Amino acid sequence: MTPLKLVAVTAGLSRPSSTRLLADRLAEAARLRLAEEHEVEVRVVELRDLAVDIANNLVTGFPAPALRDAVEAVAGADGLIAVTPIFTGSYSGLFKSFFDVIDNTALAGKPVVLGATGGTARHSLALEHALRPMFSYLRAITVPTAVYAASEDWGTSGDAGVDGLATRITRAAGELAGLMARRPPAVEPAAAEPAGTAAPFENVVPFERQLAALRPINGR
Repeated sequence: MTPLKLVAVTAGLSRPSSTRLLADRLAEAARLRLAEEHEVEVRVVELRDLAVDIANNLVTGFPAPALRDAVEAVAGADGLIAVTPIFTGSYSGLFKSFFDVIDNTALAGKPVVLGATGGTARHSLALEHALRPMFSYLRAITVPTAVYAASEDWGTSGDAGVDGLATRITRAAGELAGLMARRPPAVEPAAAEPAGTAAPFENVVPFERQLAALRPINGR
């Protein structure tokens, strides 16, 4: 059985990084859910290590080997986890720049969990007004649960009105695992038609004839 490929992209700038920690916890939760029936390969892409390559690619249009490898890993993944720190109410420039260098069809139909970290819960809506629209434009399938981790979320269990971070991670990872497990295989290229086979649109009525049929009769 071919292993499912799960890639986590993290745009954390420091080491250690809460952004990387959130990505790791999401990846592990998804892996555990999938491991019940599937073999899973997990890879983490640290954008901090690719910052110079990303900037050079935006200027020259040519990716360095390390960046090319990361882009190919994301494009070939069966599922993606994308986590960014929130700066000035939105995703980081490094995070956005990485996805700018990826072909805008590479994520079409790919299941994605969105995650973000920040110092205060006030920035949690950035997941909905910034990240989700970006991945919708890229035609990715974002799972319903996005995970935001503020400083106070680590080590807490939530309250009666808000689920704790661990609960949200488990829910989001389960949604991702469900989509990855049910994702259909890539469509194989259509086989060439044998000689003498009628073309599929051979009997289509030309547009001019369709238009003529709509013209009024006797001037009416």
